[in-house]
Parts: sequence; structure tokens; C-alpha cells
Amino acid sequence: MTSSRNRAALGTRTLPALGALGVVAWLTVGLCGCGPRGEYPSGPVVLVCPWSAGGGTDRVARQVAAQLENELGVPVNVVNATGGAGVTGHTRGALARPDGYTFAIMTAELNMLHWRGLTNITYRDYEPLMLINRDDAALFVRADAPWATLGELKAAVAANPRALKASGTAQGGIWHVALAGWLVADRLGASDVIWVSINGAAPSLQELMAGGVDMVCCSLPEAQALLDAGKIRALGLMAAARLPSFPDVPTFKEQGADWALGTWRGLGIPAGVSAARKARLTEAVRRVVTSKEYLEFMARAGFHPAAEPPDEFSRTLADLDQQFGAILTSPSFKSVQAARFGPMVFPAVLASLLAACVAALLATRGPKRRHAEPATRQGVARFAMVVAWVALYVVLAERAGFLLVAGTLLFVMLWRLRLRWYVALLIAAILVPAVYQVFAVYLRAPLPWGAWWAA
Repeated sequence: MTSSRNRAALGTRTLPALGALGVVAWLTVGLCGCGPRGEYPSGPVVLVCPWSAGGGTDRVARQVAAQLENELGVPVNVVNATGGAGVTGHTRGALARPDGYTFAIMTAELNMLHWRGLTNITYRDYEPLMLINRDDAALFVRADAPWATLGELKAAVAANPRALKASGTAQGGIWHVALAGWLVADRLGASDVIWVSINGAAPSLQELMAGGVDMVCCSLPEAQALLDAGKIRALGLMAAARLPSFPDVPTFKEQGADWALGTWRGLGIPAGVSAARKARLTEAVRRVVTSKEYLEFMARAGFHPAAEPPDEFSRTLADLDQQFGAILTSPSFKSVQAARFGPMVFPAVLASLLAACVAALLATRGPKRRHAEPATRQGVARFAMVVAWVALYVVLAERAGFLLVAGTLLFVMLWRLRLRWYVALLIAAILVPAVYQVFAVYLRAPLPWGAWWAA
């Protein structure tokens, strides 16, 4: 009997002690994770690519990332954030935390998406680091296609409007505008060739080989492997002159079509990054894009290097934005820029569904369900608590850090769910650092350290 009481007393003292130990462990790990980060950068850096793996933008991004790792001394991970005709990746890059640990490879679509009503993100949401590449558009067909020249393809389009299909990027992307511009310049309709929306040049070329489309518009470097293998034929280059690396490909102008257009690729960080970190990253990028290794890669792959520092790149972005605005708002391009849904349609739908769920919960109270009122009120209160906790995390995490905010909120939530305080503390002290370790360390998903602690 005495022994049982002693064990019970020991358990009563041990559990709070474990909870206190958990608090110490939680605070120790939290302060280690959220403490001064030292010299920038002190952890992995993310480079957001708006287009699919294997395409031209992805290849350039991965070359830059590989060399930046040597310059910065930390991993630089390329993340392909595809979708929305480039909206997803460009938005993710622009709205990332302005801590210098996330930047993006931007493309010409950044000057186009807002003119098409797909997003309110523009080049002004970025601080430009460096223009790194320019490439002209080209038009490709399969090697066994019945058209040997641009003139023959034009005649086929004119004879049977909307009988042929093309791709190269998403609807309204730079390669779509390039093809539509040629059609308009040659007095055809911008939509006389059906555009199949595919997210990038690499999958578009695969579709060309499979027979899903009749032609692909993209850059010569993106199609070089299939071109060298003799599986596709380049009908022309939308440039002022032939490229030295592809001397056998004639320009559109040589074939009677007065039309030229291309894309650009550059690096940018979200607005608000500190001047010191921006300068550090800019210098590292400058060394990469002027290095022998980078220039050899660009020449070998057929890409055209075009390094412009931040101030010059900023002026280029402003000029190009006006040019694309004039193109995409002209009557000839209405079919290219038309969007079925605006950028706020789906968020509005989700908000409406959430409001409907709350209304349904509140409406469950009635004369025939009075016995269910306490349970309903409790369910609504818990739902509101979860929403409030998410809102608090969004507001506080950037300043106080993931470990401190998530740990505190989890502890309070568990305690409110009537767990003993020391059990709630122990769970929070173990679970939150474990989640941080898995996502921030092993999966390299950036979680906020906290502005209060960051150097």
C-alpha cells in the first residue's frame, strides 16, 4: 500500500519535471534555431523557376545555381514552381520572405501577365539583380512534316485556318505571342493556328514528336538536342540576323516576314531585402555570369549571354513592360490575352465556401436540435480558435520565428483542449523542433527564423 502511494507521488512529481525539462529543451532548440544567423548566407538558398524541368529557363537556372553554391558556400536549390502561364513561379518569387534566402529567375512573361489580367504581380515587385540571357524565338516542325519552308507553312495556314496546332509554352506566353505576332505580320489571324497550352518548351517538343501538335515555337537552344538528332526542322528564326551557333537557320525577315521577337531571363529578389544582402547576392551573381565556366555553358548550349547590372536591368524591364503592353492591348492580340478567369476568382470561391461552412455550423441550432446546441457552440468555438491560431502564426512567424511561434501556439492549443500543462509543453517541445528539423533541414523548405533574431 505504501509502495503504491510512493509510486503515485513519484509519478506526480516526475511528469511536471518532464514538462519543465521539455520547456528547457524547447527554448534551447528554439533559441539555437532563431538566434543570430551569422554571416549571410548561413543556410540553403532557394532559386524559384517558373517553368518546367528540362526547358531553357530551367537549364539556365540550374547552371547558375550550381555555380552560385561555390560563390555563396551554401546549397542553392532550384524549385520549379510551374502553373498559371508563369503566374505561380513569378508570384512565389515576388512574395517570398525578403530575407535574401529566396530569389527567382524571371522571364519575359513577367512583362506580360499583368497586361493579360492574370495577376497583379509586375516587375516592380522585384528588385532586379542581373539580366543574364536573351534568346530569339524560332519555329520548328517534325522532320517528316510536309512544310520545308516558312512560306509553305504560311500557305497551309492561310488555306485552312485553325486546322493546325502549335505549342511551346502556356496560353499567352512569350512563344505564343511570338507565333501570333508572325501570323498578324503576315496578314493572317492571330488565332488561325490553334495554340495548345503546355507549360514549357521541353514538354511541348515531346508533344510535337508524339504528333499532338504540328509545330512548336521556342528558342533554338531549347530544341537543339532534337535538331542535332535530325528529328525536327527549324523553319526560321525571329531575329534581326542569323545566330553564329546556328548559321543554317534563316531568319523570318530573310523569308519575307518582317517580324522578330524573343525572350529574356534575369534574376530578381523580392522587394525589401536589405541592401547588404542584396549587394552580397548581386556580386555573387555577377561573378557567376561573367565566369568562363558559365560563358562556355551558354556557348555550348546555344544560349545568348546578356549580362546587365541592376540599374540597367531595371530600365530594360520598364521599357519592355511598355512594349509588351502596347502589343497585348492591341486589337490584333485580343485572342492571345483573353483570360477566362481573373486572378481573384478562385480565392473568392474558397472564401465563399469557408463562409458557407461557418454559416452551416451556426444554422444547425434550431427548435428540434436544442440538445445539440452546446456541442455546436463548442465546435464553432474550436473552429474559430484554429482560424485565430493560423492568423496569429501568419502575423507573428516572420518576426518571432517558426519555433517560438509554432511551439507557443501548439502548447496553448493543447492546453485549451484540456491536456495537463506539462504534457502539452512536452509535446510542443518535442514535436515542433522535429517538424523544423524535417522540413527546414532535411527537405530544405525555408521556414522563418524570425526578424527579431536574424542578423
